[in-house]
Amino acid sequence: MPAVLCNQLVRHYQDTQKGENDYYELEKIIHNKDIKAVFQPIISLLDGNVVGYEALSRGPQGSSLERPDDLFAAAERFNKLWELEFICRSKAFDRVKGLSKDMMLFINVDPNIINDERFKKGATLEMVAAQDFDLSNIIFEITEKNSIADYKNFRKVLDHYTSQGYKIAIDDTGAGYSGLRLLAETRPQFIKIDMDLVRDIDKDVLKQALIKAFYEFSVVMNMKIIAEGIETIDELNTLIQIGIPYGQGYLLQRPAAEFLTIHSLVKENIISKNKQKKQEAFHTPLTMPIGEISRRDPGFPEGITGSQALEYFNENPHLMGITLLQGEVPVGLLMKNKFLVHLATQYGVAVYMKRSVGSLMDNQALIVDYDMPLEQVSKLAVARYEDSLYDYIVVTQYGKYYGIITVRQLLEKTTQLEINRAKHSNPLSGLPGNILIEEKLQQIIESRESYSVLYFDLDNFKAYNDTYGFDNGDKILCMTAQLIQLQLKSANVAEYFVGHIGGDDFIAIVHGVDVAPLCQTIIDYFDVRIRGFYTEEDQKIEYIVAKNRHGIEEEYPIVSLSIAVVTSRECKFKTPADLGEAAGAVKKKCKMVWRSCYCID
Repeated sequence: MPAVLCNQLVRHYQDTQKGENDYYELEKIIHNKDIKAVFQPIISLLDGNVVGYEALSRGPQGSSLERPDDLFAAAERFNKLWELEFICRSKAFDRVKGLSKDMMLFINVDPNIINDERFKKGATLEMVAAQDFDLSNIIFEITEKNSIADYKNFRKVLDHYTSQGYKIAIDDTGAGYSGLRLLAETRPQFIKIDMDLVRDIDKDVLKQALIKAFYEFSVVMNMKIIAEGIETIDELNTLIQIGIPYGQGYLLQRPAAEFLTIHSLVKENIISKNKQKKQEAFHTPLTMPIGEISRRDPGFPEGITGSQALEYFNENPHLMGITLLQGEVPVGLLMKNKFLVHLATQYGVAVYMKRSVGSLMDNQALIVDYDMPLEQVSKLAVARYEDSLYDYIVVTQYGKYYGIITVRQLLEKTTQLEINRAKHSNPLSGLPGNILIEEKLQQIIESRESYSVLYFDLDNFKAYNDTYGFDNGDKILCMTAQLIQLQLKSANVAEYFVGHIGGDDFIAIVHGVDVAPLCQTIIDYFDVRIRGFYTEEDQKIEYIVAKNRHGIEEEYPIVSLSIAVVTSRECKFKTPADLGEAAGAVKKKCKMVWRSCYCID
């Protein structure tokens, strides 16, 4: 008998035996209801809190059908899906007694089962009622193990369940065309992004673009996205940066028999990353630390061999370089393209595969500190030799290796910051406008730190505008904005924020400084500079004649500057509106003085 035929017969016999064993094992599992329910938390990527759990099922430990994919594949092969899924749902609902009523519960449902008459008769409804669980928190997670032949009727079936209060989630979105069609036809409340799209998303710009497209689609369609399979901090941080609201994966928590919460360190990271994301609105390339956008790629001892480096590059095709370390200190960079060039030489493989790559590394790599601003790093990056222009930038913190930045990341973040700032800035002064001002005020109120808020208002400005024209009025506004920023910078204020409320109103927020001398200095400079915007004749008489609101001519003094200051001394402010109201009261006192002045609450 030919060897090929013999092998085929052996495989056929083995498959038959396995099939028979799986059949009897499945029958035993269903008869004994020997299914273990486990639960994996779904986490808010805004605050790290658990919002719900996905109910998962496992076969008997040590069984050939312990793994869920083997278990359900056998059930489908032997036409036992209904029986198996019924037991799985029963086991899951038996456990929800200990679950908070505001938690969502995701139940996996095969499309063929949801059409089954036994399913339609309300078996799930009876299980939910027995546990006093809110229907609106039950989400049927549709897994497309089989193709759906009739989307129109399938949609009607789903409408039947959603009308009762259930919600729908589509699993593995992005895994293929059929998944996208299912999404379009079913209009679910939740979209679960396939884990293959999440894997290494921090390193893959194509995946980032796809997830961003899904996110924008979900916002328009009022759907919520859940990213599955999150396994690294960098994947998590990238998803937070994009704006994905929910996540699930081994990094956050593994499936367990208990209702577990998220690991504390990961929760702290989520909170910190969201706080950092909010602060980005106030950042410019001049103020944003490079470390905040760095990628936490692992470092390697400089003594690793060429074969070890090549293995790492092959296992991580999206990585273009590795940082080499002495202890925890970076000493060089090995870029993939340059390494492969060395291997391609006549004796390259023989020479380098068993030797340390230390001799091949770039020991003049660009290494920057975590707190160095983006703009400064950009200048250093483009000043490199042309053959190193696109090499990774190594980031250190406290002298130790922290991570890397790609040139693409650097350019994208710089552009994004400029666009964000321009979008929310006053077009005349270029200063942050009302949206950013309100967010900053809310931020300092919540921080409980010591601060002072300075409200600037130009007196007699309307009369000047009417007499000298809007063009000259705009020049005064620009001068005022520049003057405030310059004096804050000259006073060596450690942390400050300047915004343009609108018209002739400005705001500054300062920390850790005596504001009285600062206000007086700003007023002194303003009173000198403002006179240059008047004719010599008007400067001499120190007023102009203009019509008031009632059309009557009136004498108006030279434009002066009022500064109303409120502080956090009594920590009495709960909202930006409270702070604004207090500033308005202080401003009234300033207006009673017919010259430039400041009042502190």
